[in-house]
Amino acid sequence: MSKSGLVITAHPGDFVWRAGGAIALHARRGWRMKILCMSYGERGESQFAWKEKGATLEGVKAGRKAEAEAAAAVLGAEIEFMDAGDYPLVCTEAMLDRAIDVYRELNPSIVLTHALNDPYNFDHPDAAHFAQQARIIAQAMGHKPQADYTYSAPAMFLFEPHQPEQCDFKPDVLLNISEVWETKFKAFQCLPAQKHLWAYYERVALNRGMQGGRNSGKPMVHGEAYMRLFPQALEELG
Repeated sequence: MSKSGLVITAHPGDFVWRAGGAIALHARRGWRMKILCMSYGERGESQFAWKEKGATLEGVKAGRKAEAEAAAAVLGAEIEFMDAGDYPLVCTEAMLDRAIDVYRELNPSIVLTHALNDPYNFDHPDAAHFAQQARIIAQAMGHKPQADYTYSAPAMFLFEPHQPEQCDFKPDVLLNISEVWETKFKAFQCLPAQKHLWAYYERVALNRGMQGGRNSGKPMVHGEAYMRLFPQALEELG
């Protein structure tokens, strides 16, 4: 059975800028990758869409949904939306219950989500808290005790926020995404409502690629940075 990975993100752009390389890389290697997108980013993550004459909330939501679906398809992932709104993100018990079901249905080996702190955008740590809570409750045998599932709590990786220094983000994983960089950049181009960020996140990928090469001693052009949330158990070091 092939492995699977779950990405829990506050807004559509987040999974593209911050984890698009990991999604594309693992999908290329045969993993089933699923994105749980908590909002359409319709209020705070759609600057160019709101500059269009006659823009409406429902119209912006529809446009961002189409963009996110196109980006997910480019990366090789499934996508499911929760429609929790954004600015602020409002999560309900039904949404949490659905996320728990997704954990159990997918039984992912890895989960990618936001950093725990972000003073610039409260939606991001709220989404990270949501992802952690669902991961924990999915382990509880007393939650839906008659359910038929196989589940082991997955490793959780926090992807890089927009301003890492202010978010207490200290990466301990530098993932080489060089082989899928063109795929990731193609996903960027599915998000014209945030085209002002394309060049910025290309620079981030190049910087992390340089750092990854220096830390590994192996060639790396483009990279993504992650923090592992839980300790890794090893049989030996090295």
